[in-house]
Amino acid sequence: MTKERIILGIDPGTTIMGFGLIKVINKKMEFLQLNELQLSKYDNHYQKLKIIFERTIELIETHCPDEIAIEAPFFGKNVQSMLKLGRAQGVAMAAGLSRGIPITEYEPKKIKMAITGNGNASKEQVAKMLQQLLGLKELPKNLDSTDGLAAAVCHHFNSGKVIAGKSYSGWDAFVKQNEDKIRK
Repeated sequence: MTKERIILGIDPGTTIMGFGLIKVINKKMEFLQLNELQLSKYDNHYQKLKIIFERTIELIETHCPDEIAIEAPFFGKNVQSMLKLGRAQGVAMAAGLSRGIPITEYEPKKIKMAITGNGNASKEQVAKMLQQLLGLKELPKNLDSTDGLAAAVCHHFNSGKVIAGKSYSGWDAFVKQNEDKIRK
């Protein structure tokens, strides 16, 4: 019996949101798509969040992914940037959860480790490895889309393993795993 699933990988951002899709048949990966959502032309942060939500819903309705893998925000020095990135990630997660799609979050180092074997690999090294793994003819100019694709491939490589990241199967699971963040 053939086991087939589609994985949507997302690299959230409020300037560029990268995404990639793979199809896994049994254990063999097949490249479907990678692209990016350019958000820098919008000045209003809330407008950007709305567009992220709508585009994620559009991707879900077009490709019917079975699972979503999303890159977790990394901790930087700029608190405002972290807040905006967290919102972008939350909106993309909400889109998936609203359609009942399980979401798994991966730390950037875990994604890099899964793809290249080096948790400190550069974006270019990750992109080149994805090009080899999936037979991509050329790489995009911006590598945000390959970061989204890397999240999907990382998720495939980690399927069936215990994952250090957080996984949510719906709003109830999200709330249960994040009770400390709920205002009472």
